[in-house]
Amino acid sequence: MNPMLNTIQQRAISKQLGGGKLKLLYKATIHGFTGAAFHQQCDNHGPTVSVGYNASGYVFGGYTTQAFSQSGQYVADREAFLFTLKGERVIKYNVTNSTYAVNMITSCGPYFGESLVLVYGNRAVVHSNAGGGYYTFNDAEMHGNVLNLTECEVYEVEDDELEKPWRTTVWDSVKRKEMMDSIRLFKPTITAVDQVRVLLIGQVGAGKSSFFNSINSIFRGHVTSQATAGCSKTSLTTKFRTYSIKDGREGKPLPIILCDTMGLEENTGAGLDVDDISNILKGHVPDTYQFNPIAPLQPRAPGYRESPALKDQIHCVAYVIDASKVSIMSDKLEAKLDAIRRKINLMGLPQLVLLTKPDECCPLVSEDVKNIYSSGYIRDLVQTVHTRLGVPMCCIVPVKNYSMELELDLNCDILLLSAVVQMLRYIDNYFDDISD
Repeated sequence: MNPMLNTIQQRAISKQLGGGKLKLLYKATIHGFTGAAFHQQCDNHGPTVSVGYNASGYVFGGYTTQAFSQSGQYVADREAFLFTLKGERVIKYNVTNSTYAVNMITSCGPYFGESLVLVYGNRAVVHSNAGGGYYTFNDAEMHGNVLNLTECEVYEVEDDELEKPWRTTVWDSVKRKEMMDSIRLFKPTITAVDQVRVLLIGQVGAGKSSFFNSINSIFRGHVTSQATAGCSKTSLTTKFRTYSIKDGREGKPLPIILCDTMGLEENTGAGLDVDDISNILKGHVPDTYQFNPIAPLQPRAPGYRESPALKDQIHCVAYVIDASKVSIMSDKLEAKLDAIRRKINLMGLPQLVLLTKPDECCPLVSEDVKNIYSSGYIRDLVQTVHTRLGVPMCCIVPVKNYSMELELDLNCDILLLSAVVQMLRYIDNYFDDISD
């Protein structure tokens, strides 16, 4: 069964519950718009989220911690609530008389007091009584007064935390120092290259510039914001920038350069041009080149490198993907990423994915970054990215950039440094290949 709730909507509801993963139990268009079908699939399951859909586009329902049954009795539940979804926002209507929160009726679907019933009387309709006294809500706001259902679903709320982490990570200052030292001491195996170059490619607002700022912050010892970063509908980065990272305020440059690009957009003539990426990979594009979304860089343009050396070329590509937007990535953007991947594959360059903003889509990670590899949701998200982009799962690394923090955080540093270490390992393999 495919759930009608997309990932963003599921996480929005999950946040209201303090975490958890939604598992689909009942789908009326498959099992039937009857009380018997509902009870057969949902009895003895709980907590649950029940969701109704109507032809006017309203998505609404209720939550209860109590398992469904056919007792014919009211069941008390202080945590029960009704809700309606407005985009990614959940509007809650808390129970006002918890003694009558849920009614276990055989001939109906989910029955919240006398206020809201989905699949009422074995029909694809809603019973709604805003003045029922057990929940307080507005009919027009909740479902637009459209009481015919096009679908009804019931989800069980499962614990999202896995018994065993799906990746092993050491979360301490010793590991942090070990990774920082390995980056400081990294030396390319090809003597013609003293600093390796990693190209950051991704959607507008995914966190490319923020990733550089975050790595720079770690080696500066405090949160910095050298590269322009923020929130915008169009790319804040309009130039090709190559950022060298210093080991401390007046320290030596590290052996890695992060190259920032204009954000990808799905529409033609907007965002980074795919042909510009080829020029960047081959080393033709100079630092501070002003991108032109309408036309790629031409050989006769000022600053164009006609015969770039290996040190000017890109040695690794990192796709920066916003974890909270994977489920709503458009087909056009996916096709553009696929075209880019094909170009990079032909050049044999190593590629990996930086999965940013995991805390914004997983309550478990929002609570504690160390939960990232214990989260079933993040594991499933990595699987989804692997399927959609074709990148091996071992090459997909979740990271938490610095955004609102004023001080460094050990656990964020561990994730960020792990990503850089993986980049350097892949670059070593690439240099071994071209040397052979």
